[in-house]
Amino acid sequence: MSSRSTFPEWYRTIRAYQKHSIPKAVSQLITTLIPLAGFWAVMITFMNRGFPYWSVLLVVIPAAFFLVRTFIIFHDCCHGSFLKTARANRIVGFLTGVLTFTAFEPWRTDHLRHHATSGQLDHRGFGDVWTMTYEEYAAADRWTRLKYRVYRTPAVMFFLGPFFIFVVINRMVPKWANAKERRSIWATNAGLVVVAATMSLIFGPLTYFAIQIPLILFSGTIGIWLFFVQHQFDPSYWARDEEWNQYEAALHGSSYYELPAVLRWLTGNIGIHHIHHLRPAIPNYRLWDAYTSTPEAQQVPKLGLWESFKSLRYHLWHEAAKRFMSFRQARRMMSGAQ
Repeated sequence: MSSRSTFPEWYRTIRAYQKHSIPKAVSQLITTLIPLAGFWAVMITFMNRGFPYWSVLLVVIPAAFFLVRTFIIFHDCCHGSFLKTARANRIVGFLTGVLTFTAFEPWRTDHLRHHATSGQLDHRGFGDVWTMTYEEYAAADRWTRLKYRVYRTPAVMFFLGPFFIFVVINRMVPKWANAKERRSIWATNAGLVVVAATMSLIFGPLTYFAIQIPLILFSGTIGIWLFFVQHQFDPSYWARDEEWNQYEAALHGSSYYELPAVLRWLTGNIGIHHIHHLRPAIPNYRLWDAYTSTPEAQQVPKLGLWESFKSLRYHLWHEAAKRFMSFRQARRMMSGAQ
């Protein structure tokens, strides 16, 4: 791993925003969990009174955004930035992890690895989107290419994938998990069983699962999309081990996703991802202040909401050009090389 990472003065000044705030944290919990519970109450009422199911699904949409906001709180707890003490972060992280179908300890481990290796071509595979280089794709066998192309389809990446990750993968113990991480998964799974059993006993299993399944699916889709555009945009930054620079990877390999104010609030400012990667100890409720008070942080290209959909065409990283490319462009290059 390269040690040639130099940081400018403003990197040191934004450290001032690495401050916990109990009032801000409590306020965020209240303004997130109470609306989420309220949407659950509305959906349960609709189900029990025989309203059309499509009306329930309409309420799922805003509820899903509040579940995404819950995940951002969970995410900050994993960084130890949401609350002051490690114990408080673990407790809130566990509880919000049950709500978001994600165990605290193993996700924390994997996510911190993601931060340590983001943009490193020689260290892919930790909490990131499967990204092949053009050279790897051109040299791959047909089966590997097919798997990669299927993985990169929107239907798999943003619909089947999120459901599989949150409902299936997150329930399993990975081979690399230590004792603490295994216990975290077991405790989270037990919490999910308790919640499902309690809700089913009170309101009926059909009501619970008819709400929970689309809710976790839609919120997972939003979450995976956010993560996708935070690192799959162009121009971006990827480098081999000997050239990798931590500052460049954070500032230019993580996007500033410029969202409308309401969406920025609902997603816990996570679109200000370049600052988050520069200073992951800044809690989400201070990211906007850190951004608006730091002119240097505002110099990065802005990724707009509509512009972000171009990322769906970024399939492969071309090392020589240092740009993303599409499968169509790759086919043309491969045909020309033959």
